[in-house]
Amino acid sequence: MASAAEQLASNLNFSTFAKAEDLKKRLWFTLGALLVYRLGTYIPLPGLNADAFARAFQGQSGGILGLFNMFSGGAVERMAIFALGIMPYISASIIVQLMTSVVPALEQLKKEGEQGRKIINQYTRYGTVVLGALQAYGIAVGLEGGEGLVVDPGWFFRISTVISLLGGTMFLMWLGEQITSRGIGNGISLIIFAGIVAHLPTALAGTLELGRTGALSFGVIAAVVVMAVAVIALIVFVERAQRRLLIQYPKRQVGNRMFQGDTSHLPLKLNTSGVIPAIFASSLLLLPATLAGFSNTADLPSWATMIIASLGHGKPLYMALYAAMIAFFAFFYTAIVFNPKDTADNLKKHGGFIPGIRPGERTAEYIDYVLTRITVLGAIYLVFVCILPEILIAQTGVPFYLGGTSLLIVVSVTLDTVAQIQGHLIAQQYEGLIKKSKLRGGKRGR
Repeated sequence: MASAAEQLASNLNFSTFAKAEDLKKRLWFTLGALLVYRLGTYIPLPGLNADAFARAFQGQSGGILGLFNMFSGGAVERMAIFALGIMPYISASIIVQLMTSVVPALEQLKKEGEQGRKIINQYTRYGTVVLGALQAYGIAVGLEGGEGLVVDPGWFFRISTVISLLGGTMFLMWLGEQITSRGIGNGISLIIFAGIVAHLPTALAGTLELGRTGALSFGVIAAVVVMAVAVIALIVFVERAQRRLLIQYPKRQVGNRMFQGDTSHLPLKLNTSGVIPAIFASSLLLLPATLAGFSNTADLPSWATMIIASLGHGKPLYMALYAAMIAFFAFFYTAIVFNPKDTADNLKKHGGFIPGIRPGERTAEYIDYVLTRITVLGAIYLVFVCILPEILIAQTGVPFYLGGTSLLIVVSVTLDTVAQIQGHLIAQQYEGLIKKSKLRGGKRGR
């Protein structure tokens, strides 16, 4: 027999959606906010020679600029006011999360609930301002170093660039928070999602054009399509996979009444780290090639030139380091975002325990043991998803936007957003769905 949640979900249909006025308002708000973001990616920086920059960008599109351009929705190749995108905020968030593990004051704030979370979020915003200002100033100096990229170099251009880029990042941060609170889904993730999806039609059209001109055979294009569908199916399966630890609560007495012990589950995601390992690994590996592109390679020593050449897309050294870094960051980031000791302490505080495991330190050790084992599977999954498209891209020249990282982000954000939409629909029609599911005031049929 289907569970109560499955029975509730099975009653969701178009008529249910038509009655959900609050959900429709949230969807329209989300679409409007994303439209504003897309318009901002076409507003260029003041004082920039757009044609000269477009020519210079073409020579660097395969490096870290190409990765950032993907996350910013094409704002980097146009050097728009949203060129920094939301990446400074993500970097600041990761830095603050790292600091909460090593700074006792921040760790205490994390345990204070909603009030502590607000203070930590404020620190994250301050960190975003600092990182965004530093990156914006670096971009301004780099643009001035390019030949003919800036119409009137000088401090006025630097200050205006810093204000424009930092203002764009802070606006996107605010926009993402508004989407999260007044729209549907995680606002920051949806902004990155919109940037990637905006370039997918161009990438698909470019692939079909290569097939039409004979640069790619029909078999290769078919293999790309099959690979993409298979990778998407794998991502959906793994991102929904959980290892559930049985949690049992003892009997308790309230007044003169004795309540039976309850059971629950502690869900541990197979891929706790999400897409962060792939983003970090890609950024670090593409950084040397990008720096070399902005410098004179003739001045570099021979060993540096050889290493940079070996770190190109599809090279064995690049693939090996990419896989190793993904695996490392998968374990590293999981250790940051999930603390088995805190989880064990919370279970002990509320009287919960894992059957056969002593509460406290032994429970923390058991959770850490299980988490380590499933993280191994999660790291293997991430390596496979990211390496397989890289090999295909290197061998066939398929556009960069069809890489594993972009597919992983798109599918993960889609799953999260659809789950939230379904949750709103269930909440909207909860009373009626209970009646239809025969859960109110009667016994369920056997």
